[in-house]
Amino acid sequence: MSESRLDLIRPAWPLQHCVEVVTTTRQGGFSRSPYHALNLALHVGDDQTSVERNRALLKQQLELPQDPKWLQQVHATTVVHADQLTPDETQADASYSQQAGTVCAILSADCMPVVLAACDGSCVAVVHAGWRGLAAGILQNTLAVIRSKQTTNIEFYAWLGPAIGPQVFEVGAEVRTEFIEYDAHLACAFREHHKHSYLCDLYLLAQHILAAADVNKVFGGEYCTYSDKNRFFSYRRTAPTGRMATLAYLK
Repeated sequence: MSESRLDLIRPAWPLQHCVEVVTTTRQGGFSRSPYHALNLALHVGDDQTSVERNRALLKQQLELPQDPKWLQQVHATTVVHADQLTPDETQADASYSQQAGTVCAILSADCMPVVLAACDGSCVAVVHAGWRGLAAGILQNTLAVIRSKQTTNIEFYAWLGPAIGPQVFEVGAEVRTEFIEYDAHLACAFREHHKHSYLCDLYLLAQHILAAADVNKVFGGEYCTYSDKNRFFSYRRTAPTGRMATLAYLK
């Protein structure tokens, strides 16, 4: 498979001057079906050489200052300091950096990537936020960690990257119950679908959780990984499948 220019998504928000953020799609790269083409995950059964070529292509075309700090994601709430970790060897679902050029990274294929950034460009974090992570408090935990590193009361902005959309993300009644037992207002993110299932809006869940944590500048949330099969990997649509990456670093 020949090299091609990558199809990339960048947030439309006010922090482009100080924070670089990008989410990949499946376009470009070297992986073969069912991982075609730009699969960036080593753990999904794809040929390792293809993944390494894809990662090298990503670094080259984005002119990254260093290799991304990949994580072993486990749908939990651990947040790590990206400046101090070894790529691919740390179990966590969020990382942050206060150093220019340290590339925080998470992988996704239906779960929601969330970028949190200080409005003055002093800190950035990337979060792997599926429903399990959201229910466990991954966003609140990440905000608590990065706010604890600030010497002043800096406002944080959030960007919600491509995830499975509310028209197709079906969950059981127990998932809805778990959220509304935590906060009854989160019932608005669930719409009854069948007798024992609901359609869940990950974006709306994140918006309410962030607002409750005093993050009111929230951007993104307009994609559906499941419905757009030409652009995105989706684990619910096709398994096995590849993973997109969301990268963020301070300029």
